[in-house]
Amino acid sequence: MPKDPMTRALVTIREVGEVTPIEDSDFLELAHVMGWQCVVKKGEFHTGDRAVYFEVDSFLPEEERYEFLRKSSFRENENNGRGFRIRTVKLRGQLSQGLILPVNNFPELNEHTLSDDVTDILRVKKWYIPEIATTSGIIIGNRPYGIPASDEIRIQSALELLDMLRGKPYYITTKMDGTSCIVYYINGHIGCCSRNTEIKDDANALYWAPVYKYGLKEKLSALGKNIVLTGELCGFGIQKNKLRLPSYEWYVFDWRDWDSGEYVSYNEMTANCSSLGVPCVPTEEVGDSFTYTLNELLQKARGKYPSGIDKEGIVVRHSTAPHKVSFKVLNNDALLNEKD
Repeated sequence: MPKDPMTRALVTIREVGEVTPIEDSDFLELAHVMGWQCVVKKGEFHTGDRAVYFEVDSFLPEEERYEFLRKSSFRENENNGRGFRIRTVKLRGQLSQGLILPVNNFPELNEHTLSDDVTDILRVKKWYIPEIATTSGIIIGNRPYGIPASDEIRIQSALELLDMLRGKPYYITTKMDGTSCIVYYINGHIGCCSRNTEIKDDANALYWAPVYKYGLKEKLSALGKNIVLTGELCGFGIQKNKLRLPSYEWYVFDWRDWDSGEYVSYNEMTANCSSLGVPCVPTEEVGDSFTYTLNELLQKARGKYPSGIDKEGIVVRHSTAPHKVSFKVLNNDALLNEKD
């Protein structure tokens, strides 16, 4: 089935766009799929061909048809098992973002068509990097039903979002490099979650750090509204602490009204967080009419954190309530420098 443009699919069937030569290369060229470009063998693809596209962060199973990747991409560890990791690389001076293979290599996909998400059929998983180097707390269950996880789509995989946002009010924030942390207050009960699990109340648990640091038990009880706050928890032991923070900090990027199921506007979110004494993710730009192209956004995504380390990128969102469009634009400089 075709995927929702707001949901990331690791492997899809796509039509190859423009195929362009690579200067001084007799054997390689660039094939474009959606907003991505991949280095491929010369003559392997032509404009209009159907192909299977594997996004960056795909982890392919150990199969004969992927053996050509062994030297560059084979990985084995306790978190992911054995397989082949797809990442951003530079070949012959060209950025290669993902993997394109002929659809004829996959007879099991004969009944599938363009845009179909075939991730599960091909047994591809998302490459997992442990997010924390300290105890996260005691897991007491899965993330409660109805509380959404945050996983913004990469704009190169959903270029239609540019047209959906064009001409509308928007804002751009810095993508902080940490771990997703959810705090909710529903019918008098406060809870904390990682991306996928709920964590037991404990002042020493990583995912409860925002509650105890900002006194949210008392503040949310006094507010008396059913809400879900999602933010990026950053600091020592989390994703190499690229911000070089001396203590844990939580940067809110979503404020959801639980009863209506809608996210509040940018202005309301920032005002509400200010009243709670909780920081939001840093705002880079606010505008009344979105006009950016993909290439312009890729340039805006470049830059560094105050620590001097490459920032992860930016997040772009519709600023009015409820925001219908949001996506991330990753910093290609950071991707190229990424280590396993």
